[in-house]
Amino acid sequence: MQVTGNIVVVTGGARGIGKAMCEAFARAGAAKVIVADLDEAGANAVADSIGGAAFRCDVSQESDIRRVIEETERRFGPIALFCSNAGIGGGFDPLSVNVGGTSDEPWARSWAIHVMAHVWAARHLIPRYKARGGGYFLNTISAAGLLSQVGSAPYSTTKHAAVGFAENLAISHKADNIKVSILCPQGVDTDMLRSIPKGPQSGDGDLTPEQVAQDVLKGLAEESFLILPHPQVLGYMRKKAENYDRWLGGMAKIQARMREEFGT
Repeated sequence: MQVTGNIVVVTGGARGIGKAMCEAFARAGAAKVIVADLDEAGANAVADSIGGAAFRCDVSQESDIRRVIEETERRFGPIALFCSNAGIGGGFDPLSVNVGGTSDEPWARSWAIHVMAHVWAARHLIPRYKARGGGYFLNTISAAGLLSQVGSAPYSTTKHAAVGFAENLAISHKADNIKVSILCPQGVDTDMLRSIPKGPQSGDGDLTPEQVAQDVLKGLAEESFLILPHPQVLGYMRKKAENYDRWLGGMAKIQARMREEFGT
């Protein structure tokens, strides 16, 4: 897929990877880039800088996602690419004594933002895509959805679920000419990465958001399901599949080192 001449929506577009993608899509000649974010002022600033349009959008609310889709198509025309990019980094606790946690709140919030936001985008766009012969979803997930995330069971679990949904989306709607890509980076130099404890997600070649956005353009052009800005993740996936027990043992050692470091 080429974004040139097409309408693109990016959730979580006010900063980080989302902002970099909005800027990259605009440079690539998108007809209109829609910047959707809970931070309305930030979304407006990005949209103003690229000649796009902005919406306030809380992706944990189905009604907000539906409104962005409906208003975009009413005002600008059919959406060709919907980038479900918004995410949070909550629930990280390297010293947790119980992986189940003590509250449902971080689980529910992660589930809404990391899983249901993708579901709701599909729910309201698929009928439109089918009616006009196709469309594209790009879901930002994380290498944590392919591997795991030491220190945050809610993050890891919901990112795995997001991969599962994207796979089913691609399988179920291939015949409808609906394309799907998932973006699964490791450490990216964003506010979210800086807000959480250091772990295996960082220190393995952190990338800039701009580098990731270029990988997105390349992956979309190739229509690759899996976009890996950190190519080493593919090797980690192979090691995980080849010997799951050894891989779990290695991750447990990382967890032990983190507990030792943060415990002191």
